[in-house]
Amino acid sequence: MKSGRGARDVGRGFATSPSVGVHSHTSSIFNLQSIFCNPDKGRGTRGGGRVNSFIHALPITLFLLSAFLFPLSTEAQISQTIRGKVTDAANKRALIGANVVVLDTVNFRGASTDIDGNFRIDDVPIGKVSIKVSYLGYEERFLEGLILAPSKQLILNVELEESIRKVEEVVITAGRDKGEAMNEMALVSARTFSVEETRRFAGSWQDPARAAAAFAGVNGGSDERNDIIIRGNSPTGVLWRLEGINIPNPNHLSFSGTTGGPVSILNNNMLADSDFFTGAFPADYGNANAGAFDIRLRKGNN
Repeated sequence: MKSGRGARDVGRGFATSPSVGVHSHTSSIFNLQSIFCNPDKGRGTRGGGRVNSFIHALPITLFLLSAFLFPLSTEAQISQTIRGKVTDAANKRALIGANVVVLDTVNFRGASTDIDGNFRIDDVPIGKVSIKVSYLGYEERFLEGLILAPSKQLILNVELEESIRKVEEVVITAGRDKGEAMNEMALVSARTFSVEETRRFAGSWQDPARAAAAFAGVNGGSDERNDIIIRGNSPTGVLWRLEGINIPNPNHLSFSGTTGGPVSILNNNMLADSDFFTGAFPADYGNANAGAFDIRLRKGNN
């Protein structure tokens, strides 16, 4: 009976009104202390069972609250900003459209420079970061081991050097159709006359007039002179032009009114590609009746 009455006294101790004396409060505190320290003592009572269940559930409740309120990795939730400028290392000119990428990140983070060469990358996890900067025509640059602190933005001024690549030489050889004249107004009965041809033609004696006698429809008057007979027309109807200027007769020891002679005054080593017309002359060759020989001189060395 004493044990049952003591249990009821403990239960009453939880609901004691403020009017109870100090002695009753002190006895209740000692009873609660004995229950917390020795939980098995109050299992037979209703109040003791509730306190015992609360004590056993308290560690689990605290663990769940800490898991939700404080994540396991709080450092991954803190981020910072990386910004800066990308310029040319030689002339300090801003590079527009350069790519700046943060390496070793779960989600891709990067940016491109604006018209002033500035870039900005937000929400970068703090810690050690590595950055790659690249631009077309420039060497890539890697910045490793940079410290990104939570209290300060990371400001970078990156300079890139131009990339030089050694490639094999390219030889371009231009070919020209011999049947196509250099004068754009010439459509038919015209062809280009080169210096190499004057050296290869038999019996030309390095004379342009004698070399032209080898073309179809062209014939020479005699071996003593270099008169040109084109399609049966008189040699006096041939027009000679040197660098756009009409010349009457380009030969030594020539007769008045003729266009031929025994020795030409034109040296084929000084001639460039020229046009030879056997008919259908353009309008700028108005004084030609039989043919036209438009001669150009070579350019000197620079």
